[in-house]
Amino acid sequence: MAQLWGGRFTKKTDELVYNFNASITFDRKFYEQDIRGSRAHVSMLAKQGILTREEAAVIDEGLASILRDVREGTLAITEEYEDIHSFVEAVLTERVGEAGKKLHTGRSRNDQVALDMKLYVRDELDETRELLVRLLDAVLTIMKENTHTFMPGFTHLQKAQPVTLAHHLGAYFEMFRRDTERLTDIRRRMNLCPLGAGALAGTTYPLDRAYTAELLGFDGPTRNSMDSVSDRDYVIELLSAFSTVMMHLSRFSEEIILWNSNEYRFVEIDDSYSTGSSIMPQKKNPDIAELVRGKTGRVYGALMSILTTMKGIPLAYNKDMQEDKELTFDAIDTVKGCIALFTGMLCSMRFNKEIMERSACRGFTNATDAADYLVNRGVPFRDAHGIVGRLVLTCIDRGISLDELPMEEYKKESEVFGEDIYEAISLKTCVEKRMTYGAPGPEMMERVIREYEDYMRQNRKTAAEGGHENE
Repeated sequence: MAQLWGGRFTKKTDELVYNFNASITFDRKFYEQDIRGSRAHVSMLAKQGILTREEAAVIDEGLASILRDVREGTLAITEEYEDIHSFVEAVLTERVGEAGKKLHTGRSRNDQVALDMKLYVRDELDETRELLVRLLDAVLTIMKENTHTFMPGFTHLQKAQPVTLAHHLGAYFEMFRRDTERLTDIRRRMNLCPLGAGALAGTTYPLDRAYTAELLGFDGPTRNSMDSVSDRDYVIELLSAFSTVMMHLSRFSEEIILWNSNEYRFVEIDDSYSTGSSIMPQKKNPDIAELVRGKTGRVYGALMSILTTMKGIPLAYNKDMQEDKELTFDAIDTVKGCIALFTGMLCSMRFNKEIMERSACRGFTNATDAADYLVNRGVPFRDAHGIVGRLVLTCIDRGISLDELPMEEYKKESEVFGEDIYEAISLKTCVEKRMTYGAPGPEMMERVIREYEDYMRQNRKTAAEGGHENE
C-alpha cells in the first residue's frame, strides 16, 4: 500500500477499506494530465524561489521520464498505489531521490485531482467537439447533394407535407451545431485553474497561480479556494451536453431504423455497418443505430448519478466526489464512440430517392396545397379543408394519389378546380413555392447551405489556429 499520508495513524488501514477507498484502478487515466500539472507546478515553484532551479530541473526530468516510460509501456501503473498521484510521486522519488519529495510543496491532493479532472475533461471535450464537426461535415455533404430529393415530412409519424432530404437533414445539422456550441460554451466557462487552492484554504507559500494557469492553457486561476476543490459543475454541464448529443443521435437513429425497414425502404445501410441473424438468413439488422439509441440511457444515467452525488455535499471536498470519475470516463468513451460510428454509418448509407418521392405522393402530403389552391380562388379555408378531405377519401377508396385523381372527381367536389390543379399539387411545386427562411424551397435551402458552409469554414479556421470560439 503506497500512500501519501499515515503519520497521524497508529494502525494499518484494513485491506478492504484500502481497496474501497483507492482510485488507482480508474484514475490511472489521468497520468498524462497529472504529470502535465506537476511539471507546471514545479516550474512555478522554481520561478517563485520555493525550489532551486537545480531541484526543479531534476524533478522535471524525472517527471518527463515517467511520462515517456508509461506511454511506451515500460512502466506499469500498478494497484499497489492508492491513486495516480501517489504512483507518480513514489516513482519520482525512487528515480530522483530527496528532490522528489518536494514535488507536493504548496498543493494538496484536493486541488491536484481537481486540476487533473479539469485537464482531462477539457482534452476530451475538444476531441468530442472535433468528432461533432466531422459529423456536421457528413450531414452537410448529403444536404448539398439532395436539395431536390423529395420525401414526406412527418408529424405524429403520419405523412404530413412534402419536404426534401436536404431540408430534413438540415434539422439535424441545427441540432449538432447547437451541440458543438454547447461544448464550446462549457469549455470557456470551465477554463480556470484550481491548482494552488490547496486542501480548501490556499497555502502560505508565495505561489504564482496566474503563472501556473498560463502554463496549463487556462484563462486564469479560480477565484475561491473552497469552490476550486469542490466544483464539479463542469462535469455536470458536460454530461448534460452529452445527454443532449445522445438524444439527438438517438432521434436520428430511430429515423434510420424506420427508414431501413421493409415498409419504408428509404435507405439501405451499408453491409459494413449491419449484422445478420443466426437463424433468419434474409435479415440485415441496423445494429449500430439500435446500439446508439440504447446507449443514450447509459449517458443519461451518468448525468443523474453525478447530480445525485453532488446534491447533499457540504463545502468543501468530500470523498463522495471520487464517484465523478468512472461514470464520466464511461460517458465520454460512449459518446465519442457513438458519434464516430454514427458518422461512418451515415457516410456509407444509400438513400433510395425514387422510393422517398413515391412515398410523398402516395401519402397525400400535397393535400394542404390542394386546399391552398382553392383558398387562392376565393373558397374559405374551412370549406376548402372539407373538400380536399373528401377527395382524399375518394383516393383512398381507389388506391390512388391526388395527382392521379381524374378531373371529373375534382369537379364533383368543386367547380373551382381547373386543369392547373395538377401542376399546383406536384411535389416540385409544393416544395419550390415554400420560400420563407427556413423552409425547404431550393433557393432558400441553397442560401442556408451557404451559411452552413461559412460556419464550417469558421470551425476549421478556429481549429487550425488551435483556438476556441468565444475565448
